[in-house]
Amino acid sequence: MTQPVPIRRVPGHRPHLLDCPRPPVGGARMGERLLHTALRLAAGGLPVLPLRKGKVPFGNCPDCRDSACGDRPNMKAAGPCLCPAPCHGWAAATADPRVLTSPPWAAAWRQAVAVAYHPGGAGLTVVDLDDAAAIAWARQALPPTRTVATTRGEHWIYQGTTRSVNAVRDGVDIKSTMAYARWRGPGTGTLAPLPDAVRALTVVKPPAVRPVPRVLAVPAPAGGGQCPHRTPAYLERGIAMAERRIAEARSQVHATVYRAFLAVLSTHGRCGCLTDAHVTRLFAAAQTKGESPRHCTDAWTNARTRLGL
Repeated sequence: MTQPVPIRRVPGHRPHLLDCPRPPVGGARMGERLLHTALRLAAGGLPVLPLRKGKVPFGNCPDCRDSACGDRPNMKAAGPCLCPAPCHGWAAATADPRVLTSPPWAAAWRQAVAVAYHPGGAGLTVVDLDDAAAIAWARQALPPTRTVATTRGEHWIYQGTTRSVNAVRDGVDIKSTMAYARWRGPGTGTLAPLPDAVRALTVVKPPAVRPVPRVLAVPAPAGGGQCPHRTPAYLERGIAMAERRIAEARSQVHATVYRAFLAVLSTHGRCGCLTDAHVTRLFAAAQTKGESPRHCTDAWTNARTRLGL
């Protein structure tokens, strides 16, 4: 029988909650390895949750769908929901091992492909840098801190919280309160206090009201308001393309949802083609990616405002 290996600790040293060793790989299934990682992170005080295929949170259960439950107490529209399943994305993140190993969560771990954590719940902020240009900007504008390599860029982690905003600059997202970040390892470097430069980025106008590429700006249709393309096939193709664009988003989900809504409205918003059923489909696609009904409504309203509808 294999004996456990004792962990050697330096007297008086208390590891930071981000200092989680990588789990053993062995022959364990992916779900078991991810749960092992989640429990180690939770033991250090980091609220965690599983991510499904597509690296997004699991969808809400039937009782919580469309926020019918009233939402969780820690959400923006605080409600009474105490669902035992990992519903409501980041708001379900927890450091309670009893919850993480409970039957409703066990089912999610078996299908999980990654672990995420709620930075704000641990007093942290993640500056998500998507590409080399964003990294170069951060090295010039921000103080060095704990850095974690990602597939395309880096996560710069700071001690302190702020509001979460996507696309504050090209290739830069801020993830802290009411957000999740994928766990990619402990990283390297010393954790630094959250600088004012990052806080300042979160008070600029959100991406939904910023100017968008000209290709999305379509003039009002001519012909006295008559629809020049009122055919079911044309409209269905446009809605399907918007749903697919949202479903394929791997980052900056809110900005992608906004642009998809804008594209649909720029083509069909003035001629009366759209019905409640079409809007419901678009909102459902966005909520599948973790957007709340409130965020969907905001994106839709901002798109209409942008187009003067």
